[in-house]
Amino acid sequence: MPAHILAIDQGTTSSRAIIFNDQFGIVASAQQEFEQFFPRSGWVEHDPEKIWSSTLATCRQALKKAALSASEITAIGITNQRETTVIWDRDTGKAVYNAIVWQDRRTAEFCRKLRDAGHQHLVTSKTGLLLDPYFSGTKINWILNNVEGAKEKALAGKLAFGTIDTFLLWRLTGGTEHVTDATNGSRTMLYNIHDDCWDDELLRLLDIPASLLPEVKDSSADFGSTIQSLFGNPIPIRGIAGDQQAALVGQACFDPGMVKSTYGTGCFIVLNTGSEPVSSTNKLLTTVGYRLDGVTTYALEGSIFVAGAAVQWMRDAMGLIDNAFEAGTLARKADINQDVYLVPAFTGLGAPHWDPDARGAIFGITRATGPAELSRAALESVCYQTRDLLEAMAGDWEGMGDTVLRVDGGMVASNYTMQFLADILNAPVDRPMVLETTAVGAAYLAGLYEGIFPSPKKWSTEWKRDKRFEPSIDEPLRSRKYSGWKDAVARTLTTR
Repeated sequence: MPAHILAIDQGTTSSRAIIFNDQFGIVASAQQEFEQFFPRSGWVEHDPEKIWSSTLATCRQALKKAALSASEITAIGITNQRETTVIWDRDTGKAVYNAIVWQDRRTAEFCRKLRDAGHQHLVTSKTGLLLDPYFSGTKINWILNNVEGAKEKALAGKLAFGTIDTFLLWRLTGGTEHVTDATNGSRTMLYNIHDDCWDDELLRLLDIPASLLPEVKDSSADFGSTIQSLFGNPIPIRGIAGDQQAALVGQACFDPGMVKSTYGTGCFIVLNTGSEPVSSTNKLLTTVGYRLDGVTTYALEGSIFVAGAAVQWMRDAMGLIDNAFEAGTLARKADINQDVYLVPAFTGLGAPHWDPDARGAIFGITRATGPAELSRAALESVCYQTRDLLEAMAGDWEGMGDTVLRVDGGMVASNYTMQFLADILNAPVDRPMVLETTAVGAAYLAGLYEGIFPSPKKWSTEWKRDKRFEPSIDEPLRSRKYSGWKDAVARTLTTR
């Protein structure tokens, strides 16, 4: 019988389940959105029960659409929104507080105090991360110190912490597995990426008991099996990776120097740096790319806060377009003699600037500027930010060399945007045949453990490209346009 892998892709706004065959053809899929909660300015939460129910529902829907039983699924792979934090009662399985989402900024003041006390170097040297509310560690501290009775229960060993992968694994296995993988562990600000273990000094710094933490395994490993009552028969769970690392795997970026960029609401660029972690001098993150057979592969990562969100802003706030697909069509009509720049710092600027107080701005507008020029500026802003990150990566790691950028995410369907990306980077941009690369990565990790899929080296040769975009503008134009972008960004920075 043909093998099938069920990939669970639990994201920030929706949960998805995709069933792949052993040739990575999509057999069936299901998706369900869930509510976002914003209790205060800068706070973002999810209901863990809604995450669980939407995940369970989409898995069942996908199985029904595919007309497959649980016994016909070889394994499950899980990929997840990273850093989002859940703490639950070990006896009841119920969360003591809502999931605090990776976007949440409530611990900004705590992070500032830690930086002022001189702890940034300690955190970065051990974890490769910056002291920022983005990561899980300070979220855990907040829950323990703000939810009645949580600290006492944690010290008594009655509570468990997990990122979303761990929470789902606990529920899927009926509470028998409290485990994560190295990619998710590396995003907590508690994991020593050099020693591959939780770090006691960081736990003391953030006042977090070690009993809360899950076991850390390889990204392709035995994570237990689902309980029979969920799907009718147990299904082995054999792969886990955070969403951006899963996309790195899904794009088959297994060789040092290979880089992928995912364009969703934001944009995340991940560069494989091989067996040695590379320390950044350009405010990039050093992280675990994946861990297979006990061997860790490291990566440099840069985050752009606003990518597809710029198109959403044009649609929802400005009313310039009715749907995202119109943005490219409108941009093609823009006056080529107008150099309009949108710096989409709606929630600050991410790497390589890390300026949370910067705000969005538009430069170069004239009486002749209209919706077409603004659409073009919004799409081009994503490409300029990508170049910012790739130049920072090249500055951090001399092994980067010439770049072929592998892209995925919703925005890559826009040929206009991908062509401009190749133009401004002066590098080829490859769009894959299967765009669901995050789910592909989770499926590959699960199938690798089960022996369905070949080794990373062999699978790299089987990766399929849909289209390559080659640079098509001359260097003087490229330099002029990028200089204009850098000038625009400089004018928005509060840290200059």
